[in-house]
Amino acid sequence: MQARVGDMELDGIWSSLCFPSFLPGFAGQRLTLGPHDADLAFAIMRAYNSWHLESWCGPYPDRFIPNQIPWLRDPFRAAEEIRRNAVLGFRAVSFSEAPHLLGLPSIHSRYWDPFLGACEETGTVVCLHVGSSGTMPSTSPDAPVLATAAGFFIPAISTACEWIASEIPLRFPSIKICLSEGGIGWVPGLMDRFDHLNARHRRRDYGWPSESISPVDIMRRNFWYCALDDPSGIAFRHRIGMDRIMIESDYPHSDSSWPSTQDLLRRHMQDVPKVEQQAMCWKNACAVFRLPEPRELPASSPPIS
Repeated sequence: MQARVGDMELDGIWSSLCFPSFLPGFAGQRLTLGPHDADLAFAIMRAYNSWHLESWCGPYPDRFIPNQIPWLRDPFRAAEEIRRNAVLGFRAVSFSEAPHLLGLPSIHSRYWDPFLGACEETGTVVCLHVGSSGTMPSTSPDAPVLATAAGFFIPAISTACEWIASEIPLRFPSIKICLSEGGIGWVPGLMDRFDHLNARHRRRDYGWPSESISPVDIMRRNFWYCALDDPSGIAFRHRIGMDRIMIESDYPHSDSSWPSTQDLLRRHMQDVPKVEQQAMCWKNACAVFRLPEPRELPASSPPIS
């Protein structure tokens, strides 16, 4: 961990939220759904979460945001784990953007309501990482890598549409949903589309039940978005919502802005007022993840990845 913190220092990163990624699966599905024995799977999940909290985050508690994997076999037991882990210090859970693609009930079934209710109750941020459904954008079987790489944010758009249409943010108005590694450039376009639906169609025609709050209101109330090399998104930051945007570096993947994140942000934010820079680079993340603000800031405020 000392070497990773050293790399964070080199890149001007104060604090980081890390995901289980490929081996466990972004939602921990390979650990919790893989074993035939449910008791074994539950023990493995708890062991992973204990390791993440104590060994990964423990030595540098201000530099890493505890992010658990969920129990996917039973939403009521999953809710119990969310409450238990909130007491232990977890601030987030890495859930699947589309659990039906993992062979589980969809988010439209209300099956997950006990789990999501516990997340709302404890302030646990539901992080929906691109690829956490175990799939990537559908392309032709013989499409080159470029087709998938260029469309990395497509699952984030689908996820936002589905989670809004599921009415989860209506049933749980205080729930916090973070679209991780999804970029932000697409957000204004989706807001425009929802505005168009509101203006051109009756709500019941396209399935939105509320007269008092719109899908765009939901996007600005319950969702947070993570920017990675998104100069166009930064330009439309006020449309998205200044308190909705967080900066990520995607370290250590090949897409990462490391070790030049600060240089990239200087280019993207050269015309952005300092108070807005600070909001996107660290204040928003500190607020949503209930993270103490850095005691001392360098000359250029560090982002949270």
